[in-house]
Amino acid sequence: MEKVSELQLMRDVISLRPETADDLDVIKRTLSTKYDIPLVSHSTLLRAYKQLLDSNQVVEDIVLLRLLRRRSIRTLSGVAPITVLTKPYPCPGRCIYCPTEARMPKSYLASEPAAQRALQNEFDPVRQVKSRIAQLRANGHTIDKIELIVLGGTWSFYPRDYQESFIKGCFDAANGKKSTSIEEALSMNETAEQRIIGVTLETRPDHITEDELWRMRRLGCTHIQIGIQSLDQDVLNTVHRDETIEQMAEATRRIKQFGFKYTFHIMPGLPGATPEKDLHTFDLLFHDERFQPDMLKIYPTVVVQNSLLYQWWKKGQYKPYDDTTLYDLLIEIKKKIPPYVRINRLIRDIPGNDIIDGNLVTNLRQILQEQGARCQCIRCREARSKKVTEKDVALVVREYPSAGGTEKFISFESPDRATLYAFVRLFLPQTFPSILGNDTAHVRELHTYGELMSVDSEHTAVQHIGFGKRLMKHAEEEARQSGFKRLAVISGIGVRPYYTKMGYVLDRTYMIKKIQ
Repeated sequence: MEKVSELQLMRDVISLRPETADDLDVIKRTLSTKYDIPLVSHSTLLRAYKQLLDSNQVVEDIVLLRLLRRRSIRTLSGVAPITVLTKPYPCPGRCIYCPTEARMPKSYLASEPAAQRALQNEFDPVRQVKSRIAQLRANGHTIDKIELIVLGGTWSFYPRDYQESFIKGCFDAANGKKSTSIEEALSMNETAEQRIIGVTLETRPDHITEDELWRMRRLGCTHIQIGIQSLDQDVLNTVHRDETIEQMAEATRRIKQFGFKYTFHIMPGLPGATPEKDLHTFDLLFHDERFQPDMLKIYPTVVVQNSLLYQWWKKGQYKPYDDTTLYDLLIEIKKKIPPYVRINRLIRDIPGNDIIDGNLVTNLRQILQEQGARCQCIRCREARSKKVTEKDVALVVREYPSAGGTEKFISFESPDRATLYAFVRLFLPQTFPSILGNDTAHVRELHTYGELMSVDSEHTAVQHIGFGKRLMKHAEEEARQSGFKRLAVISGIGVRPYYTKMGYVLDRTYMIKKIQ
């Protein structure tokens, strides 16, 4: 810019004190007219703001920083998610809907955003994590609590030495230094500036064994994603899923015994499916105690090249749901989602150019909400950047049967239940004991929503007024009253010190406390 510097533009913005995104847009247009320049970008202003902060010319303004951030939604759920992909490798499945690209792990396309980053970094875990951290930080996000999401093929089918080296590389990148072993990498992260507070791995239900789950725990895994796709056996057989509903139920039971949180992938509109069958799948998910997922990724079936489904489509043997049928179905599905479940995704992030047939709408969630399909799932109720005081919250306990035991979803919510501030998932095993013993209950997840604040931040936010500790006290009392002597937390590596302060000790990868 020749007529005015970026720093001067930022000083003008600061002097006009925008409080909303609309305020900032108006100011940008005003400055464009005043200085006869093109509309300045958020990233340009953010860069100038950081220069002013670094030179101590201005005092940090959290509201302004939030407005300048690009895609602030990335960290409003309380953590900074970083997705990495494993290298291309054979998959044991033969599902007809999965594309196969030579440069990609099975089921992923090189045009997908996370896949593009992986390809650019040659699937190297250190480079992938470092580049994503740098990108988020450049866009104004605080990166001290990381949720590591590992995608790509079937994790359990990769060689074990590759699994270990890949996870070690991710932790080394977060730690900022290279370790000599996976154990050292995880231990270092407990006190690192960039702590990994959760690790997600994805696999198939037929690969869930006790040995495999212990291996996952050794690598710091806290969250498992598994492909369910449908709970109609005829549909599963039609798409060559090669799994039974009984295998899926058994996998879920084992996952619950270990205290993992878990996400199901569901695909409405598969060959052989009907809207009625798809709705029945969702009825079973939440009324059959063998399933009860914590989170969902709902991926309406689309046709992409390099898949057997594409050949079926070319021959006229398959046709995806039309838009009206799909929208009506998703609206009915959203009505069935309980308040203790989070819909992480409503479509898969496949670019439109790769979709031969099927849904092309990228903001499907927004469109459905505009049609009145606002559900009560966790994501729709997250506090995000809302301010909160004590009078705004009420303690809510929801209880439901799950995997031969009792699940308690204990939360702090607004009195009208429209806003969720924090929750804990407590599992009380009954028919099938915990993998840690008959006397042990599990905290599978503890989460406080709101804008991600730095660990040493002095600003008041939802994450810093003690909701987490109070929820843990409630969980301990609930477990104690149910006759359990110990409470085990499937803690992320970077959160272990948090539980240590509450009297928990590390035992067999879990943070455990005697409660009787």
